[in-house]
Amino acid sequence: MTVGAMAELAVAVVLVAGSVVLYRRRAPNDGSYGSQGAVVLLVIGVIMAIHALGLLEYRPSQTEIDAFRDRAR
Repeated sequence: MTVGAMAELAVAVVLVAGSVVLYRRRAPNDGSYGSQGAVVLLVIGVIMAIHALGLLEYRPSQTEIDAFRDRAR
């Protein structure tokens, strides 16, 4: 894992933790939970974590590699 990926993962963890804190904070007037901003932070944090872990990288299968190699000949 590169330094950039570790930094991205750290930011993702901070965003997810911040979204939990923001979501659990009670509103002063109505006493209910919830915040659309918290949900947006959560979604962004999860997408960043998936990207930092390399789960969005394209990894061709051996069949695709062989087909490309055959086409190049």
